[in-house]
Amino acid sequence: MIRENKTYEEIAVGDEARLQRVLTANDLYVFAHASGNLNPMHLPREANEDPHEVVAPSMWVGALVSSVLGNVLPGAGTLYKAQSFQFIDRVHVGDELTVTVRVSEKRSGNLVVLDTKVTGRGGDPVAEGIAEVLAPLHKVRFDDERLPSLVVQRHQQFDGLLERARQLEPLRAAVVAPEAEYALAGAMLAVTQGLVAPILVGNAERIRRTAKAAHCDIKNLEIVEAGSPHEAAAVAVRLVNAGRADALMKGHLHTDELLHEVLKMEGGLRGHRRLSHAFVMDVPNLSHLLLISDAAINITPTLEEKVDITQNAIDLAIALGLKEPRVGVLSAVETVTPKIPSTLDAAILSKMAERGQITGGIVDGPLAMDNAVDLEAARTRGITSLVAGRAEILIAPNLEAGNMLVKELAYIAHAETAGIVLGARVPIILTGRADGEKAQLVSCAIAALFHAWTMDAPTKRSEAAE
Repeated sequence: MIRENKTYEEIAVGDEARLQRVLTANDLYVFAHASGNLNPMHLPREANEDPHEVVAPSMWVGALVSSVLGNVLPGAGTLYKAQSFQFIDRVHVGDELTVTVRVSEKRSGNLVVLDTKVTGRGGDPVAEGIAEVLAPLHKVRFDDERLPSLVVQRHQQFDGLLERARQLEPLRAAVVAPEAEYALAGAMLAVTQGLVAPILVGNAERIRRTAKAAHCDIKNLEIVEAGSPHEAAAVAVRLVNAGRADALMKGHLHTDELLHEVLKMEGGLRGHRRLSHAFVMDVPNLSHLLLISDAAINITPTLEEKVDITQNAIDLAIALGLKEPRVGVLSAVETVTPKIPSTLDAAILSKMAERGQITGGIVDGPLAMDNAVDLEAARTRGITSLVAGRAEILIAPNLEAGNMLVKELAYIAHAETAGIVLGARVPIILTGRADGEKAQLVSCAIAALFHAWTMDAPTKRSEAAE
């Protein structure tokens, strides 16, 4: 938008300008960084607390006056001489404010005096004052789109998942070989949050020694003896088969050791689909969760395997609250070409979804990464699709592509990551040494939500059929 100022000569007593602004949580974070005011009263709290209890700093309200003076009246070139304020009421997240400035006097030396007022909904006064500014002497026009955008690194999508999972009964999880501090601490953190009710499976002496070193109180937790990590995986699977656990949680052992027991034909936990892993990501500049699969288990999946990978990811997305998830099947390009086999797989998956062979989501492909997640990129390419530019699930052509995508989002875009293994009869939580506390907690929350959904899904499907 091109803006134009009013010079001192053009300004007349009685001139008035205004703008409207809604206070968001991001505004409070940006102001805290810019001002250095870290008063907890002015910062958004946990997801389970009422955001309307947060009070905006009064000077954030005052800064809105300067935006009218600097952008509209007088506009570009204006310099403050003085400003007084009386703060009458408090402002909370979600409040819509109207800021008005009115010229009350012109003085020599291009000095202009303005009455300033901020009101809330219904015209209730929030702040009043008087501004004295030096008005510009020369005409200035400028483009207000030159300002670079900001991305506030908040992860409210994950906060919402944690809050929903806390409403459930703690997930009964067999923790396999929690014999290292990172493994035991992750499980215990989930216990303190009410997400997991664990059974610790492994060498009891080593588990107790690890708990002492990590300052974890495990005296009220059940420990099931297993002499080695391999044996612990087998025992944990037996606990699930016996109905004593509803999930597996990886501890201090290799993933393939755990999955070897899960995949056994006799006594394992095979489901009716292929196992796949889904990363769930909270990307700062996205307003929704983003799921990526498969980036951890299937190296070069066949078309048949991609069907299961896609259906597993759709089911998880629905369990997490996405009603009809939009699935983008990725390739290097968005056109079908035999020279790139992944484009053929993507097109077939899309057609299979149209014919009900993949259910619950809207599937489209092939899509390149840019036109899968960015509407403008999709429009530029002339793609007309319910998914392009709006994808909530991304199906990678192979593990290498998926793994690189996840790590790029995590380390460059500062996304938070979590995830579980799907396709077995229970969810499998794969947390590792490199995972932070948030990733461990949210992975447990995802498993709990998915388990609750699987328990409820048959009832919902039956009701839908009727």
